[in-house]
Amino acid sequence: MRPRLSRTACLLRLAALYILLSRSAAYFGLTGREPLPAEPSSSSSSSERAHLKQCEQLALSRRQKRVCRREPGLAGALRESVRLGLLECRYQFRHERWNCSLDGRASLLQRGFKETAFLLAVSSAALSHALARACSSGRMERCTCDDSPELQHREAWQWGICGDNLKYSTRFLKRFLGQKRAGKDLRARVDAHNTNVGIRAVKSGLKTTCKCHGVSGSCAVRTCWKQLSPFHDTARLLKFKYDSAVRALSVTNSATGEPELAGPRRQGGSPRPADLVYLEDSPSFCRPSRYSPGTGGRPCAKDTSCHSLCCGRGYNTALQHSTVSCHCQVRWCCHVECQTCLREEEVYTCKP
Repeated sequence: MRPRLSRTACLLRLAALYILLSRSAAYFGLTGREPLPAEPSSSSSSSERAHLKQCEQLALSRRQKRVCRREPGLAGALRESVRLGLLECRYQFRHERWNCSLDGRASLLQRGFKETAFLLAVSSAALSHALARACSSGRMERCTCDDSPELQHREAWQWGICGDNLKYSTRFLKRFLGQKRAGKDLRARVDAHNTNVGIRAVKSGLKTTCKCHGVSGSCAVRTCWKQLSPFHDTARLLKFKYDSAVRALSVTNSATGEPELAGPRRQGGSPRPADLVYLEDSPSFCRPSRYSPGTGGRPCAKDTSCHSLCCGRGYNTALQHSTVSCHCQVRWCCHVECQTCLREEEVYTCKP
C-alpha cells in the first residue's frame, strides 16, 4: 500500500493546481480573460463521464481523486477556484517585482518565502469561496444553501434566494486536504497556518443580506441570507497581510512541551491567527532565476514604479500609437456617432 501524502504535500498540491490548470488553458478555458465555459447540457451518463475525466486530469492525490469522483460539481469548483485565484494574484501583484508569473512557481512552492505564503492563502481562499458558491448555485449535489438557524430559509427559497454555504465549504476543504497535526515539522505548520489564513479571510467577508417584500414596497416580509463578499475584496485583504507578513520560527512551549510558532515582531509571542507567516527572505526577483523570469521588459509607470520595478537598471522609452473613439455625439434617435482619432503616448519598459 502506498503511504498517504503528508499534510504539506496535500497543501502544496492545492497551490500547484494553478500551474497545471493554467498550462491546460485550452482544455479549461482559463486564459485569465474570459469566464469559464458553461457545463454542457447532455445526458446524465455523458455528463458523468465528463466529470470523471475532469477529476482524472486534475493534479490530485489518489484519495482526493476518489473524493472528486464522488462529488459531482467538485471539478468545476476547482476550475473556478483556479480562475479566481490566478486572476486576483496577477492583479494584486501587477506592480510588484514578482507578478505572480507561472514561470518558476513550482520551485517557489518548495521554499518558505512570503510569496509561497500568499499562494497557499489565496489558493485555500479561492477554493473555499468557489465551493460555497457552488453549493448555493446548486452545482454541487451534496450540499445546499447556507443552513444558519437564524435565517428564514423557507422564505428565501420561495423568493429564489440561496445563501452562500461557507460552513459546508470550510469543513469539506479541510477533509479534502486531509489536514492532520503537523507535529514538529515547522514547514508543515507554517503551510497549514497560511492555508487557514486564507479560509479566515473568506469568512471575515461573510455578511448577512436582507430584502424586504410586501405590497407597495412595505416590509411585511423580511428575508435574510448569508452572502460572501466579492473575491476581489478577499484577495486585497490577503495582499495587505502579505505586505505585513511575519517571519516565523519554532519554539517549544515551556508549559506543554509542544512546538509552536513564534514571531520576532511579537517580541517572542506567537503570530496571530490572521497573520501570514514565512520562513526565509525572498529573492529580489530582479533577474531571471528558477523562481521568476525577472523584470526585464516589464511595463512600468515613469513617476511611480519604474525605479523599483526596474531594480535600478533604467528603462526604455518608446512611442505607441493607437486609435480611439473621439468627438462622439448622440444622434436622434438613438445612437452615438464617433470619429476615430490617433493617440500617441509614451510607454516605459524595464531594461534587461
